[in-house]
Amino acid sequence: MDEVLGKGPAPADVIRVTPDDGSRAVRPGTRLRVRIGGGRLESVSVVREQDAQRTPVPGRISADGLSWQPDRSRLALAARYTVDAVALDGHGRRSARHTTFTTYVPGKRFIGYVTPEDRSTVGTGMIVSLDFNRVVTDRAAVERAVEVTARPAVEIRPHWFGGGRLDFRPEHYWKPGTQVTVALHLRDVEGAPGVYGLQERTYSFTVGRSQVSLVDAARHTMEVRRDGALVATVPITAGAPKTTTYNGKMVVMEMLEMTRMNSRTVGFGGEYDIPDVPHAMRLTDSGTFVHGNYWAPDAPGHVNVSHGCVGLRDVKGGGSDTPAGWFFDRSLVGDVIEVVHSDDKQVAPDNGLGGWNMTWKAWKAGGAGSRLG
Repeated sequence: MDEVLGKGPAPADVIRVTPDDGSRAVRPGTRLRVRIGGGRLESVSVVREQDAQRTPVPGRISADGLSWQPDRSRLALAARYTVDAVALDGHGRRSARHTTFTTYVPGKRFIGYVTPEDRSTVGTGMIVSLDFNRVVTDRAAVERAVEVTARPAVEIRPHWFGGGRLDFRPEHYWKPGTQVTVALHLRDVEGAPGVYGLQERTYSFTVGRSQVSLVDAARHTMEVRRDGALVATVPITAGAPKTTTYNGKMVVMEMLEMTRMNSRTVGFGGEYDIPDVPHAMRLTDSGTFVHGNYWAPDAPGHVNVSHGCVGLRDVKGGGSDTPAGWFFDRSLVGDVIEVVHSDDKQVAPDNGLGGWNMTWKAWKAGGAGSRLG
């Protein structure tokens, strides 16, 4: 309700508020402003109601006292704003103005699914990956709204894989003990025409010890190194001649004590269906795993018989004292496993967390900011 404290012009004439009182579906780029023609603004209070929460909107009165504007220029979407202003004219008379307006409610929203999990401890090869549920066309706007920082500090750069995935990594593997924070400021960011972000959230994770394992498909071995020191050489079986294993650096994406592996899910027809594969660690989206193998006990260390996975000797049900059990118990999501000397191509950088196979120059060139100069 408008109120005149003393005789004078109507408050709507003295205190002008933009957007107009009672406005609906106000677009986020609309400027919020409070102005008077003379005298000075004594106080301005603006409150945003959004998601059942009331939040004061910070702002400032100009030096001449004739206007007020918020610190943040863009309005929030799907919100109700309340403006209360008091002005004092040259005769000492006060006018009060109370207005409200609501902002546009978008019909389409997008979110980003973050890897790794919040508050997890990961290996030094972890790549921060955001998978979006809708195609992003304004990559620069979305990229600016995602902040990835590390303590101790290190340069971290983004890389887009199409319009649905945005990854971040440093030039080299993380140092053990690094604390990484991922801040998503995607709320109300227009990622595509008419499609706005929904998230305002912070994730964090800790980098654990360094473990990098080198699989030599020709020698049928895997050398496991902790903090650069060789701790074990494990016999393995890699992909058979017609179903070879990818070469290159791959990162453990998930760890499963037991899982079912069906050849039909990875394009091999009905060649196998094993309901109880033990100690399985996923390396690619396309289905490459390091896992226990109990059905070909004589293969590890001697011959490659798999359909592209790396197999370690195990027993049915999974044994803690087998090579597969030993390796599983000492691994983390985010550990690096590199395959060499396989008669296959290098794993694609977007197949799993394969970005370490790109040069730093090529990685940096995949950021939206780099294309904008």
